This record gives sequence, structure tokens and C-alpha cells, in this order.
Amino acid sequence: MKEAMKLKEFALRIGLSPTTVSRALGGYAEVSEVTRARVLEEANRLGYRPNINAVRLATGRAGAIGVVMSRAGEYQFSEFMSGMAERLGREDIDILVTPMAEEDPRDELQIYRRLAESRRVDAIVIHSPRPKDPRIALLHQLKMPFIVHGRSETEVPHGWLDIDNEGAIRRSTEHLLDLGHRRIALINGLVGLTFTTHRDLGYRSALQARDIPYDAGIVGHGNFTDEVGFRLARASLEQHPRPTAMVAGSMMTALGVYRAARAMNLAVGKDLSVIAHDDVFPYLTADNMAPSLSTTRSSIRTAGTKIADLLLQILAGRDPADIQELWPVELILRESSKPAPRDFSA
Repeated sequence: MKEAMKLKEFALRIGLSPTTVSRALGGYAEVSEVTRARVLEEANRLGYRPNINAVRLATGRAGAIGVVMSRAGEYQFSEFMSGMAERLGREDIDILVTPMAEEDPRDELQIYRRLAESRRVDAIVIHSPRPKDPRIALLHQLKMPFIVHGRSETEVPHGWLDIDNEGAIRRSTEHLLDLGHRRIALINGLVGLTFTTHRDLGYRSALQARDIPYDAGIVGHGNFTDEVGFRLARASLEQHPRPTAMVAGSMMTALGVYRAARAMNLAVGKDLSVIAHDDVFPYLTADNMAPSLSTTRSSIRTAGTKIADLLLQILAGRDPADIQELWPVELILRESSKPAPRDFSA
């Protein structure tokens, strides 16, 4: 079996110092892009694969990205992490996941502080941001590189990637209005999160444009789970007059909506139209639901891959303030959204 090439041998063969090679492979900003590209090209040509521990020792980096996991949105979280792992794996960078059992913001800040000060990670991903999010201010103060999956209104300069949540829910609501629905319920995320606020704005603006009053009795908030979806959908469907259409915050929520409709002897696609967000999951396919589910599409896995790539750019020296990506959302129409029932009565 052929012995793996050592760092010193590789550096000698391409005419660079071992330190320069280590820093080029580690993504350090002081190494030019020309040199970095050359090192990577030569490593591929000569079959050189660096000893990760040696590179980490030379660069002073931990070789890991930190993510704090809460109980909310665990289904979306797994897809996001798969996308991150796919990108970081190519760079031999690990992901350190820190669970958060409680939703107390004070406990959350302590977790982020401990993670940053431990120096076990080189950067951190912030999920589900809030307006004026204190985690952003904390990591900025601690000089810990980070990126936000979502948006915040804080004045602290930071990089972020988000989808057009306002536009997604506005388009869904507008489509249902075009189909003749006038009582449209909304199952939104947890109160206080930026994306929840944006989705509420999209819903309200669509109604306002058609002079339809906002009714808080058919708007619910909670985690994106089947059980929460069932409970909130049932509460809306028990209103008089009941909704003829519903916008669900996620596919997991939509499962609960379908279940609530069946429990009340209502047929989705006939008595009740449904549009949900997020339709790119390997274990839950909108086309296979009965009836097939209309959705606004945005791949959380692709977002995870891009977040990882942007973090690598930040670690390589890119100014985080230059990273502001807002992704459009596609509306996919299927069998669950149909014209409002003509014979509907309360």
C-alpha cells in the first residue's frame, strides 16, 4: 500500500512553504485566491490529501461549524443539516450540534456564549432570528464569525440568507382569493420570529388588497408539527362561518390540516382548499398526499448547502455585511387548491 504524501513533501513539489500550503487549505484570508486555487489544483493532480489534524494545528482552527438545535422545526432542521454536511464534508469540516432543551432566550444566549468561548467551532449558524436578535449582537461582540439563516432588523452588520416569506404567503393567499375563497385561515409559525412576521404581512396585504377584513379567529401560531396543525386547523374550522381555504406554514402542518378536515367530514380539494409551504422533503412528498398538496417551494436542504458555502467564504475573508441573499419562492399548484364551493353556507 502506497504511503500517503506528507505536507512537507507536497509543499516541496509545488514550490511553496508548508505554512503557506496549510493556510491555503485552511481558507485563511492572507493567502491570495490565485495561490489557493493553485494549491487545490496541485493537490488534486498529485492526489495529496492533507492530514486534518496537522492543518488544524497549523491554522489554529477547530475545523467545525456550530449549530444550536431547538425542538421547534426539527423536521426542517434535519434537511438543513444534510445540506450543510454535504458542503462541509468536501472540506473535511465537522458540524458541532448543541441541543437546547428550553426556549428561554436567557438560556439560549448562554448556550451561544459557551459555544463561542469554547473555541470548539470556527463559526456559528443562527436559526429562526427575531427582530433585534440578541444572539447577533452577542456573537458580534465576541468576534465569533456567524451567519443568519433568516433576517433580523438589528443594526449589527452580519451576513444572512433568507427566502421571501412575505411573498410566498401573499401569493398563496392571492391564488386562493382568485379561486373565489373569502374565508382563508392561516397557520403561521411561533409569534416573535421574523419569518412569522413577514408571513403575516403577506397574508394581511393580500386580504387588504381585496377589501377583506382580517379575522384573528382563523389565524393560529405554533410549531410546525402534525399535532399543532391538527389542533389549529380544527379550531379554525369550528368558526362560523368556517374557512373554505387554509394556508399552512409547512407540510408537517398540512398533515394536521388534512387530519382535521377528515375528522370533520370535510374533503380537501372540495370542501376545503389547502396550500402549504416547504414541499422538498425526501420522506414527505406533496405529490403523494391525497389529494396532492399545492405548495410554495423552497428547498431547505439547498439553503443548508448555501449557508455552509457562505460561511466558508466568511472564514476566507469575505465581509459578512456583503452577504444578503433573498431567495424567491415558487408556487406549485396541485389538487388541494380548487375554486370555493358554490353551495357553501355557514
